[in-house]
Amino acid sequence: MVALFSVPFLLLLSLAHASSEETQGKTILELLQKNKPALKSFYIDLHENPELSGEEKRTAQKFGDALRLSGYQVIDNIGGFGVAGVMKNGSGPVTLIRAELDGLPLVENTGLSYQSKVPGKMHACGHDFHMTTIVGAAQVMASMKDQWKGTLVVIGQPAEETLKGASAMIEDGLFKKVPRPDRLMAVHTSGRYPKGTIAITNGFALANSDSVDVEFRGRGSHGSLPEKSIDPFMMAAEFVLKTQTLVGREIDALQPALISIGSIHGGTKHNIIPDNVKLELTMRSYDKDVREHLKKRIVEVANGIAATARAPKPVVSFPHGVEATFNDPQLADETKNVLTKKFGDKKILKGEPALGGEDFGKFGLAVKAPSLFMWVGQLDEKDPTISGHSAKYAPEFDRSSSLAIDAVVTSLLHFHALP
Repeated sequence: MVALFSVPFLLLLSLAHASSEETQGKTILELLQKNKPALKSFYIDLHENPELSGEEKRTAQKFGDALRLSGYQVIDNIGGFGVAGVMKNGSGPVTLIRAELDGLPLVENTGLSYQSKVPGKMHACGHDFHMTTIVGAAQVMASMKDQWKGTLVVIGQPAEETLKGASAMIEDGLFKKVPRPDRLMAVHTSGRYPKGTIAITNGFALANSDSVDVEFRGRGSHGSLPEKSIDPFMMAAEFVLKTQTLVGREIDALQPALISIGSIHGGTKHNIIPDNVKLELTMRSYDKDVREHLKKRIVEVANGIAATARAPKPVVSFPHGVEATFNDPQLADETKNVLTKKFGDKKILKGEPALGGEDFGKFGLAVKAPSLFMWVGQLDEKDPTISGHSAKYAPEFDRSSSLAIDAVVTSLLHFHALP
């Protein structure tokens, strides 16, 4: 394992300790240029040493130490390896900004000189970039305390990829341990938008996301004697086709929704009809009524197919689900206007809703406060098909990190402006 504190990282910590006299009057860009080499080292170390959901001990320590040495009061081990840093700077509003800690179970194929050193694990969704952005922004804000007021709450969230981390932190008393925020913000890389841009969606940014498990139970037999079986593969095949008509023929065409089959598992040999077949699905929607309709109909369709085949009742469950990520329209418009004024409309874009899923929205729902989820463009010009959760995906740090950090800091300074 790489040592937790490398020389460049210690440089990052020394920058965090810079006196207020040294930083007073400095612009965001000047502070970023000073911090950039150490932040890149921080990012590379995270990229080389990914940890999966629920295993983020080293990552959480590194993230928390960077905040602690920037003057934040840090609370560790919230809902697992969750981290919360708090900086109070007089009376004023409270803003929460969040980054995710976990990587994905993939073998990296980016060709980077700093590819993952952990076999079968990589940061394929940009969480290493998000952590670096939020740490960088938190450090700049700490260096500019004479230019804002209020409280910052900086969250390092575990287990985002399993959609469990936000709930775990909330259930472990997050908002009893830190001040309740008046607004919440997060950034996320996206392969949909050009590098060097920030995209902000007004309204739904991401969808309701539900995992669905279905097990059809039949009666096995020799493959040459199908008449003696109740073939679970036939039920599964019919189910796959029928679920697509649920979206195409039962949902208003103006309401986004989808059902995708992720896996089908059954059988052990060419000539054996098995007793059961298991399917895994993902279901996406925005509207809560559409969500509930699809859940109800998936159960009814599975039961109906099994009944027609004279098979036992199938087992249908919804093991994981998360509400849609909704950008408060007023917060989104205000932030977009502030950033457009500074960076121009060629860098600050109108974002489009996506059917991906996130649990960031749970934080805002828990405290009934407006949230904002911003995209950092990472479109691969050579291969536009590469996106998050690909073994070839990695954000381009040099071109994007300064803009991302500057955008976060600019937003925070606006909402925490001095009278």
